[in-house]
Amino acid sequence: MTSGTMKFNGYLRVRIGEAVGLQPTRWSLRHSLFKKGYQLLDPYLTVSVDQVRVGQTSTKQKTNKPTYNEEFCANVTDGGHLELAVFHETPLGYDHFVANCTLQFQELLRTAGASDTFEGWVSSCDPSRLCPLDSLSPSTFQISPGSRFPILLPSSAAEGIPSRF
Repeated sequence: MTSGTMKFNGYLRVRIGEAVGLQPTRWSLRHSLFKKGYQLLDPYLTVSVDQVRVGQTSTKQKTNKPTYNEEFCANVTDGGHLELAVFHETPLGYDHFVANCTLQFQELLRTAGASDTFEGWVSSCDPSRLCPLDSLSPSTFQISPGSRFPILLPSSAAEGIPSRF
């Protein structure tokens, strides 16, 4: 460990439930004829650990509230952070970035504490993004340092006011 940063070693399981309130960025609308209107996306979500992709959901057509219910697993060695990123699939050229969230393993381990479980909302990290902060589904994190680190993103909405990262 360097400079007090805790690294995660173990098994990672990520279950992607849904994303809500996704909106195209100004960049993705630059060639659109309907810049001011409501535009549906063809979104997919990527899961990465320390900038190494460990999974990608299927693309959902013409929706701003896709439901995935897909699961990805990976063995992680010296993991620093988990990134969830949403992209809009385009027929030509590069796909357009929509939103992302970076979760530090150290923060997840500390937040879970003795209960080994954290439940809250996973949100877009950049408040200047056009997408609302609640662009990704409610999430439950179950922590087992050194052996398992399942992350479950259920598609069912949580009751009450969600906590935010």
